[in-house]
Amino acid sequence: MKHFFRPTLFLLLGVFSLSACAPTGSKLMGDPELPYPLENPQVGDLFHLASGHRLSLEQMLAAMGNTRVVFVGETHDNPAAHALQLEVLEGLWRRNPQQVTLGMEMFTPEQQPVLDQWSAGELTEVDFLRQVGWFDNWQMNFALYRPLLDFCRQNTIPILALNAPKSLVRKVGRTPLDELSPEDQALLPEFDFSDPYQRAMTAGIYTGHQMGKARTEGFLRVQTLWDETMAENLAAYLRSPAGQERQLVVAAGGNHVRYGFGIPRRLHRRLPVSYLLVGSREIEIPEGREVQTMDVAVPAFPMRPYDYLKLTRYEEESSGVKLGVGLEETPQGLRVTMVMPGSAAEKTGIVKDDILLQVNELPVRERFDLLYPLMNMHRGETLALKINHAQTILNVEVGF
Repeated sequence: MKHFFRPTLFLLLGVFSLSACAPTGSKLMGDPELPYPLENPQVGDLFHLASGHRLSLEQMLAAMGNTRVVFVGETHDNPAAHALQLEVLEGLWRRNPQQVTLGMEMFTPEQQPVLDQWSAGELTEVDFLRQVGWFDNWQMNFALYRPLLDFCRQNTIPILALNAPKSLVRKVGRTPLDELSPEDQALLPEFDFSDPYQRAMTAGIYTGHQMGKARTEGFLRVQTLWDETMAENLAAYLRSPAGQERQLVVAAGGNHVRYGFGIPRRLHRRLPVSYLLVGSREIEIPEGREVQTMDVAVPAFPMRPYDYLKLTRYEEESSGVKLGVGLEETPQGLRVTMVMPGSAAEKTGIVKDDILLQVNELPVRERFDLLYPLMNMHRGETLALKINHAQTILNVEVGF
């Protein structure tokens, strides 16, 4: 009899012991997003958030080992965030040459052949930007991404296009999924709208974009489309012969990566591979830069935003100026459709309906011909324009 009851007694004692160790109150100890406060944080510091330990870049890269996917979230217009992406890509490639691929939110699959040509060294920068329609499709200053993409070209690192086509994004933003045409529905990835953290994040972003409440659901559909599409393209690549045994570095906006419920969790639903989250946080913002940050009212979440966090300064972009005009392509040149108050164009005397004929003595046939030189200029420099102003041809110098 004693032998018969021993397991039962053991189980009862085990239950009692577990119950005695369980918390009896509902108060949460510490901060789930930051369980160990960062000690004396400074710009440039890199932290392992689970432990609160400060570590070097080399220590972080060594700890990544054979992790299949390393997500590196970015603040799109902060050069420091892109420098971190390059550090991770370069470090992992150095440890595992010929076995690293860069996945990028900034491109869509129809652009994949151009990306392949770029990585193979077959395109100049001008040809590459023209063919991917950079100024129409992504619009951020290419100078922010140039070091990352140049490193891929110099080392023939494959670049994987991840994002959804803009035409589909527009339709999904306007129309509920079940009301899309059968042709458009066939282009959709598998959707999961059940994640409460995703919905809370999207609502926070929506307040930052200052959209009307009627558009909240449309924005949720678009955000989910982006995340699900990128997850699906990552999973397809990792399953493919080209993706076998390769380590992926994913460059995407922080809101697609932070906390893990955007792209990472949706990838894991499709293909349960190992992954890590790396990101940056601006703790030093120069005066006058604050107005360029988006006001996002995001709630607290019960998980760490990243596995590794680098503290940065919100840096100024190294190049790129704005003329401050709206433009329309015409057979004669670029017609000015509007001039922003206080812009370099207004200060120069450029007005609506002026036609830009030449930029730095080169003919202007499309928006690219103006936007590319503007992107490579610095403050204090001047741009030479030839314009048709009320049927009078003028040569003007625009200062920035």
